[in-house]
Amino acid sequence: MPEKLEIEPREAHSQLAKGAVLVDVREPEEYAVAAISRSRLIPMQSIPAQLQEIEGLSDGADVFVICHHGVRSLQVVHWLREHGVENCFSVAGGIDRWSQEIDPAVPRY
Repeated sequence: MPEKLEIEPREAHSQLAKGAVLVDVREPEEYAVAAISRSRLIPMQSIPAQLQEIEGLSDGADVFVICHHGVRSLQVVHWLREHGVENCFSVAGGIDRWSQEIDPAVPRY
C-alpha cells in the first residue's frame, strides 16, 4: 500500500495543537490575502534552498504543507520525500478547504 501523502484539514488542525509544523508554499501575495497564523511561509520555488531548514523542522514534528487548493503542496511533499523528509503531508484541499472546514475567518479567494 502506498504511503499516505495527504492529511485531512481536521486531522492537521488537531496535530498542529500538538506541535506539528505548517509550511505554506504559496506566493507572498497569496499569503498576504489569507494565512493561517501558525504557518511558516516558504514559497514553492524556495523549497530546494530551504531543504535544510525543513529537515530541521521535521526532526521533532510532522510537517504539513499547504497551498491554495492542494496541488502545489502535494508536489512539494513528493519532492521532500524524494529528498529524505518522510514525515511530511499535504493538507488536502489547501487553505481554501481549511477556510471552509476549520476557520471561516481565513478569507477565501
